[in-house]
Amino acid sequence: MMNILAFFFQFGGGLILQLLPFVAIFAIFYFLVILPQKRKTQETKEMIAQLKINDEVITNGGVIGKIKEVRDTSFVIYSADKSLIEIARSAVVGHRPVENDKK
Repeated sequence: MMNILAFFFQFGGGLILQLLPFVAIFAIFYFLVILPQKRKTQETKEMIAQLKINDEVITNGGVIGKIKEVRDTSFVIYSADKSLIEIARSAVVGHRPVENDKK
């Protein structure tokens, strides 16, 4: 076994040692950038799938409103200026908690 490893590092180890930093950089990049972004995207998809009527949402354009109708690919929201706006599901970036105890 040691003879095989010695042979490998003697003749082919140079290439592996040259590629090792690139592999390490890719692994660090994957765990610090790609994986957290995938998790956030999945959480956003789950949040959008669970939205229902009377939930308050925030769009990527900054519009805040209550959902009045849920459609296949969009929501109809009621904004603060008393207008109905149809937005795409992908435009929703956040969910505001509904305050039950209004004074």
